[in-house]
Amino acid sequence: MELNIVLAEPQIPQNTGNIARTCAVTGARLHLIKPLGFEIDDKKLKHAGLDYWHYLDISYYDGFGDFFGKNRGEFFYFSTKAVNTYSEVKYPDKCYIVFGREDKGLPEDLLYRNQDHCVRIPMIDEMRSLNLSNSVAIGAYEVLRQWGFPELQNRGQLTKYVWKAENKT
Repeated sequence: MELNIVLAEPQIPQNTGNIARTCAVTGARLHLIKPLGFEIDDKKLKHAGLDYWHYLDISYYDGFGDFFGKNRGEFFYFSTKAVNTYSEVKYPDKCYIVFGREDKGLPEDLLYRNQDHCVRIPMIDEMRSLNLSNSVAIGAYEVLRQWGFPELQNRGQLTKYVWKAENKT
Protein backbone atom coordinates (compact mmCIF):
# COMPACT_ATOMS: atom_id res chain seq x y z
CA MET A 1 0.00 0.00 0.00
CA GLU A 2 1.25 3.48 -0.82
CA LEU A 3 0.18 6.71 0.85
CA ASN A 4 1.15 10.07 -0.65
CA ILE A 5 1.13 13.22 1.48
CA VAL A 6 1.15 16.48 -0.46
CA LEU A 7 1.95 19.91 0.97
CA ALA A 8 1.05 22.79 -1.31
CA GLU A 9 3.27 25.81 -0.69
CA PRO A 10 4.04 25.17 3.00
CA GLN A 11 5.24 28.28 4.81
CA ILE A 12 6.45 27.15 8.25
CA PRO A 13 9.57 24.97 8.34
CA GLN A 14 8.73 23.37 11.69
CA ASN A 15 5.40 22.09 10.32
CA THR A 16 7.08 20.58 7.27
CA GLY A 17 9.74 19.00 9.48
CA ASN A 18 7.09 17.44 11.73
CA ILE A 19 5.19 16.19 8.67
CA ALA A 20 8.41 14.74 7.25
CA ARG A 21 8.84 12.79 10.47
CA THR A 22 5.24 11.51 10.20
CA CYS A 23 6.01 10.39 6.64
CA ALA A 24 9.19 8.64 7.75
CA VAL A 25 7.53 6.65 10.57
CA THR A 26 4.55 5.63 8.43
CA GLY A 27 6.33 4.98 5.13
CA ALA A 28 4.30 7.67 3.35
CA ARG A 29 5.77 9.53 0.38
CA LEU A 30 6.10 13.31 0.79
CA HIS A 31 5.39 15.71 -2.09
CA LEU A 32 6.23 19.42 -1.73
CA ILE A 33 4.71 21.90 -4.17
CA LYS A 34 6.69 25.14 -4.54
CA PRO A 35 7.01 27.94 -3.76
CA LEU A 36 8.05 27.03 -0.22
CA GLY A 37 8.14 29.65 2.52
CA PHE A 38 11.64 28.53 3.58
CA GLU A 39 14.82 26.98 2.25
CA ILE A 40 14.90 23.20 2.34
CA ASP A 41 18.13 23.31 4.35
CA ASP A 42 16.53 25.56 6.99
CA LYS A 43 17.78 24.57 10.46
CA LYS A 44 14.24 24.69 11.87
CA LEU A 45 13.08 22.25 9.20
CA LYS A 46 15.92 19.82 9.89
CA HIS A 47 15.50 20.13 13.67
CA ALA A 48 11.77 19.34 13.54
CA GLY A 49 12.43 16.30 11.33
CA LEU A 50 15.34 15.29 13.56
CA ASP A 51 17.34 12.43 12.15
CA TYR A 52 14.57 11.03 9.94
CA TRP A 53 15.48 12.80 6.70
CA HIS A 54 17.38 9.87 5.20
CA TYR A 55 14.22 7.72 5.53
CA LEU A 56 12.11 10.03 3.36
CA ASP A 57 10.87 9.46 -0.15
CA ILE A 58 10.40 13.12 -1.10
CA SER A 59 9.60 14.89 -4.38
CA TYR A 60 9.53 18.59 -5.24
CA TYR A 61 7.35 20.33 -7.84
CA ASP A 62 7.36 23.77 -9.43
CA GLY A 63 3.68 24.54 -8.81
CA PHE A 64 0.39 22.66 -9.13
CA GLY A 65 0.73 22.17 -12.91
CA ASP A 66 4.02 20.33 -12.46
CA PHE A 67 2.58 18.22 -9.64
CA PHE A 68 -0.58 17.15 -11.49
CA GLY A 69 1.41 16.59 -14.68
CA LYS A 70 3.62 14.02 -12.93
CA ASN A 71 1.15 12.22 -10.64
CA ARG A 72 -1.91 10.08 -11.23
CA GLY A 73 -4.30 8.60 -8.72
CA GLU A 74 -7.12 9.63 -6.46
CA PHE A 75 -6.65 12.98 -4.70
CA PHE A 76 -8.33 14.04 -1.44
CA TYR A 77 -8.18 17.71 -0.51
CA PHE A 78 -8.21 18.57 3.20
CA SER A 79 -9.80 21.93 3.87
CA THR A 80 -11.75 23.75 6.56
CA LYS A 81 -14.07 24.81 3.69
CA ALA A 82 -15.07 21.24 2.75
CA VAL A 83 -18.48 19.72 3.52
CA ASN A 84 -17.44 16.04 3.67
CA THR A 85 -15.89 14.53 6.80
CA TYR A 86 -12.45 12.95 6.37
CA SER A 87 -13.41 9.77 8.23
CA GLU A 88 -16.39 9.01 5.97
CA VAL A 89 -14.28 8.64 2.82
CA LYS A 90 -12.76 5.37 1.56
CA TYR A 91 -9.11 5.94 0.66
CA PRO A 92 -7.73 3.65 -2.07
CA ASP A 93 -4.16 2.44 -2.42
CA LYS A 94 -1.80 5.02 -3.92
CA CYS A 95 -4.08 7.92 -2.95
CA TYR A 96 -2.86 11.45 -2.34
CA ILE A 97 -3.98 13.49 0.65
CA VAL A 98 -3.40 17.15 -0.16
CA PHE A 99 -2.99 20.03 2.29
CA GLY A 100 -2.69 23.75 1.59
CA ARG A 101 -0.47 26.42 3.00
CA GLU A 102 -0.89 27.38 6.64
CA ASP A 103 -2.20 30.89 6.04
CA LYS A 104 -4.52 30.33 3.04
CA GLY A 105 -5.24 26.65 2.61
CA LEU A 106 -5.83 25.25 -0.87
CA PRO A 107 -7.05 27.42 -3.78
CA GLU A 108 -10.85 27.64 -3.82
CA ASP A 109 -11.05 26.92 -7.56
CA LEU A 110 -9.26 23.61 -6.95
CA LEU A 111 -11.67 22.78 -4.13
CA TYR A 112 -14.72 23.77 -6.19
CA ARG A 113 -13.67 21.56 -9.13
CA ASN A 114 -13.20 18.59 -6.76
CA GLN A 115 -16.07 18.94 -4.29
CA ASP A 116 -16.62 15.19 -3.86
CA HIS A 117 -12.97 14.73 -2.89
CA CYS A 118 -12.78 17.64 -0.45
CA VAL A 119 -12.78 16.62 3.21
CA ARG A 120 -12.68 18.39 6.52
CA ILE A 121 -11.64 17.55 10.04
CA PRO A 122 -14.53 18.56 12.34
CA MET A 123 -13.84 21.33 14.84
CA ILE A 124 -15.64 24.05 16.77
CA ASP A 125 -17.18 26.58 14.38
CA GLU A 126 -15.49 29.64 15.89
CA MET A 127 -11.99 28.19 15.43
CA ARG A 128 -9.99 28.91 12.26
CA SER A 129 -8.10 25.63 11.85
CA LEU A 130 -5.86 22.97 13.34
CA ASN A 131 -2.11 23.14 13.00
CA LEU A 132 -1.02 21.78 9.62
CA SER A 133 1.20 19.03 11.02
CA ASN A 134 -1.62 17.86 13.32
CA SER A 135 -4.06 17.81 10.39
CA VAL A 136 -1.67 15.75 8.28
CA ALA A 137 -1.19 13.26 11.13
CA ILE A 138 -4.95 12.89 11.57
CA GLY A 139 -5.48 12.36 7.84
CA ALA A 140 -2.55 9.98 7.40
CA TYR A 141 -3.51 7.78 10.33
CA GLU A 142 -7.13 7.58 9.18
CA VAL A 143 -5.98 6.30 5.80
CA LEU A 144 -3.61 3.83 7.46
CA ARG A 145 -6.31 2.72 9.92
CA GLN A 146 -8.64 1.93 7.03
CA TRP A 147 -5.87 -0.11 5.42
CA GLY A 148 -5.20 -2.05 8.66
CA PHE A 149 -1.87 -0.26 9.32
CA PRO A 150 0.08 -2.18 6.65
CA GLU A 151 3.73 -2.80 7.50
CA LEU A 152 3.48 -0.79 10.73
CA GLN A 153 4.38 -2.28 14.07
CA ASN A 154 1.24 -2.48 16.22
CA ARG A 155 2.84 -3.74 19.43
CA GLY A 156 5.44 -2.04 21.59
CA GLN A 157 7.86 -3.61 24.03
CA LEU A 158 8.79 -2.51 27.52
CA THR A 159 12.50 -2.20 28.32
CA LYS A 160 12.39 -3.71 31.85
CA TYR A 161 9.33 -5.97 31.68
CA VAL A 162 7.52 -8.36 29.37
CA TRP A 163 3.86 -7.82 28.53
CA LYS A 164 1.50 -10.53 29.72
CA ALA A 165 0.02 -12.56 26.86
CA GLU A 166 -3.56 -11.58 27.76
CA ASN A 167 -2.81 -7.84 27.34
CA LYS A 168 -2.78 -7.87 23.52
CA THR A 169 -5.18 -4.92 23.11
